[in-house]
Amino acid sequence: MEEVITVNKKEIKLTNLVKIYFPKDKITKGDLINYYRKISKYILPYLKNRPESLNRYPNGINGPSFFQKNMPDTIPEWVKTVEVFSESNNENINYLVCSDEATLAYMANLGCIEINPWFSTTKNLNNPDYIAIDLDPLNISFEKVVEVARAVKEVLDKGEITGYCKTSGATGIHIYIPLSAKYDYEIGKEFALVIANLTHELVPSITSIERSPAKRKRKVYVDYLQNRRGQTLAAPYSVRPKPGAPVSTPLLWKELNQKFLPEDFNIKTIFKRLEKTGDLFEGVLGKGTNIMKNLKNLGARYL
Repeated sequence: MEEVITVNKKEIKLTNLVKIYFPKDKITKGDLINYYRKISKYILPYLKNRPESLNRYPNGINGPSFFQKNMPDTIPEWVKTVEVFSESNNENINYLVCSDEATLAYMANLGCIEINPWFSTTKNLNNPDYIAIDLDPLNISFEKVVEVARAVKEVLDKGEITGYCKTSGATGIHIYIPLSAKYDYEIGKEFALVIANLTHELVPSITSIERSPAKRKRKVYVDYLQNRRGQTLAAPYSVRPKPGAPVSTPLLWKELNQKFLPEDFNIKTIFKRLEKTGDLFEGVLGKGTNIMKNLKNLGARYL
């Protein structure tokens, strides 16, 4: 089944709309596209003017997937791109930039179940708008992930740092700290490392800052390395390629004291939640923190 739609005078050919993307839940590709069109006003602020790493699942969550960064010349002329030099590839990469509903629908039609924007915009590619602490569990319960998130919050409070948390949409939790593009990626990464180390000191029995999975079995990995230039995480309100079509959902900190599972937030439940909460993540794009002041609050030995 195919359909041609027009969004803001931009024509998009949608294909294979009845293809099942989430077999257990009978959610189709068309359902996914409709979700992204409906959620666009919430997700687009976190995508606008940012390079995108496309994670494509053309045959749904049980089929093979692949990452695509370099866009071909055959894309519609209205789809915006930006050239970014890649030192690892020693060439320019033509990244897609998603700033409107039409491009979001185009990405979903390519099989992008999840949406992965850069932390920085095309206006200032070397300076992220935020850093993120990615709590990534390995063979340990989600309850322990929540416990670690509370420990991160304790560190943030001591440093007088404003942070925002969301479910990853899988088994983890993401905690974002706004920087307002005041610092480069290296400074942001080192700041995240300080927070990761202090968190690990609070709950050493259930956390690890070791990148190797073999060294962090039954631990929550407090990942600060996501804060390197070009790294991405699933955007707030992004669907994840998991059964149930879970959505990466912003949380109130007090919700970490309540019983919930990440799959409670999905493409069928998110809109009712948004009617009650609105966008809890908008502060991430607001005033950035003062890293030097925060570090002093955390202890001069980290300066």
